[in-house]
Amino acid sequence: MSLTDSTKTKNKMKKVFISLGIILLFQASANAQFLKKLQQKAADAAEKVIDKKIEQKTDKLIGGDGQSSSDGSTASPSGTNTGSGSPAAGSSSGRMRNTQGAGLVTTPPDVKENLNSAETAFKAQNYGDSRYAIQQAILGVEMEIGNKLLKSLPETVAGLAREANQDQVSSSGWGWAGLNIQRTYQSDSRQFKFAIANNSMLSAINQFIVNGAYAQTSTNGEQKWKQIMIKGQKAIIEYDASSGYKVSIPLGQSSLLTYEGINFANEQEMVAAVSQFNIDEIKRTLGEK
Repeated sequence: MSLTDSTKTKNKMKKVFISLGIILLFQASANAQFLKKLQQKAADAAEKVIDKKIEQKTDKLIGGDGQSSSDGSTASPSGTNTGSGSPAAGSSSGRMRNTQGAGLVTTPPDVKENLNSAETAFKAQNYGDSRYAIQQAILGVEMEIGNKLLKSLPETVAGLAREANQDQVSSSGWGWAGLNIQRTYQSDSRQFKFAIANNSMLSAINQFIVNGAYAQTSTNGEQKWKQIMIKGQKAIIEYDASSGYKVSIPLGQSSLLTYEGINFANEQEMVAAVSQFNIDEIKRTLGEK
């Protein structure tokens, strides 16, 4: 065989090997794609099985041992169909919800009964029971005072009628620190709130009044609050563009009267509304000097 023939043979063999390599590569790629498709189909089948099991468990949790019908509704063990898989009326996700009830009746503790109980417990050296009974007696007194004050307040203020369902009297039962009395007067566009409380701001307001300061202004010179007199009582009036007017009147060392007005035209209108309250009568009822 000549050198030329040998070279030609080698070139042919190279072409054959290259062709075989290309064929093998295509086959490998096709096999990989085929395996990938098989894996995807297996994964999809597994997900369907898992989803079905989860759905069956969910149906059991929601509807007991009920079975899901072809239209998606759930049949309970008793055979009652609740329709479209929705829970029964008054329930959410199978949990019963309360739809009736009149709430709790507000009953102030009986003062005399608790005082007698406190004395009896004290004589028997049951000091814990005696302490509790005294606390309940104080709570009863404060609740009675609160209800009495609410009855003495005006029914309308600045043309606004009171919201009867928003009257509130609450107490912790330990002196004036926990007593809180609230009333709201309201219309579609205006609101006036009155409250009596032992407030954390009481000491700051008293200090402000004692020092004789007149006004506080913001950085732009706008007046924010100042001291005024209402029916012989020193008070603080404040104004905020978003919340409106607020008047605070400290009584004695423990009580604070607050009045809040939304959408009142000016300071004079707000002061006139506050002046409708008998502050002296409120002081006497609270026992303040």
